[in-house]
Parts: sequence; C-alpha cells; structure tokens
Amino acid sequence: MSTRDPHCPLCQTTGGELLWQGPHLRIIDAQESDYPGFTRVIWNAHLPEMTSLSLHGRDLIMRAVYAIEQAQRDTLAPDKINLAALGNMVPHLHWHVIPRWREDRHFPNAVWAAPRFAAGQEPEAFLARQQAIQARVQRYRDRVTEVMNALLWH
Repeated sequence: MSTRDPHCPLCQTTGGELLWQGPHLRIIDAQESDYPGFTRVIWNAHLPEMTSLSLHGRDLIMRAVYAIEQAQRDTLAPDKINLAALGNMVPHLHWHVIPRWREDRHFPNAVWAAPRFAAGQEPEAFLARQQAIQARVQRYRDRVTEVMNALLWH
C-alpha cells in the first residue's frame, strides 16, 4: 500500500498547525476557535484503520493519544476530554483529542452537533471560560512537545 494518497488532504498537508512531528506520526492544532487545544494525532502514512497498523504502530499511536489527553488535563483543565477516530470524511488514520467544558458551544453533545447558541450570542460564562483557556494554551503547546519527545525514549 502506498504511504501517500494524492487525493488525501492529510497526505498533502499537515492538517493544521504542526506542534510536533516524528517519523510515524504528527501532532497538530486543529485550529478550532471554539475549542482551544483541539488536537489531532495523525499517522504520517496513508492508512485507513487502526487494524492497518502493526501492533507496535497501534501501541505508538495510542500512547501519543493518551499523552496528549494527559497534557490537556494538566494544562487546560477541561471538564471532559473527547477522543474520536472517525475518518468518514478523511479516511486517513487520525485521532481527535478534544478538551470540553460545560460552557462550550455544544456541551454535552459532540462538537459536530448543532450548537446550543449561535456565534455572537455567547453567554458570559462561555466568554469568560474562553479567555481563561486562551491564557493556558501556550503552556499546553509547550507540554505537547515535552510529552511527545519523552515518548521517544520509552
């Protein structure tokens, strides 16, 4: 199987703002303004499913997902973290690691659901939470680099 697909956006671009890259996978900021810290863990080679990976590859990608989740918990302090590997629109193996807050636009539903309130009609609690989160995002981004570099040694 080819490691790149000329029609796949995750083969042709990084898929967002690159935070870290290794030989097998990369970590990107998904740049979702309502969800600061929304991160994707993307396998570099074009593979559609977890079972397309070797056992070592499966272990590696899941250790990265867990490391990103822990970095979000440590620095962003979300109320919940959602993990998803859908790939229906982009069948290139990747995981979404999404920090969630009770005040966010979609909580408790999925971030892809209809929003509870429209842009420009945000409640005060949402705006306050967004401001607090933004103040911690750089610490989170630095932590991503630390935890991913540490994974290389274990």
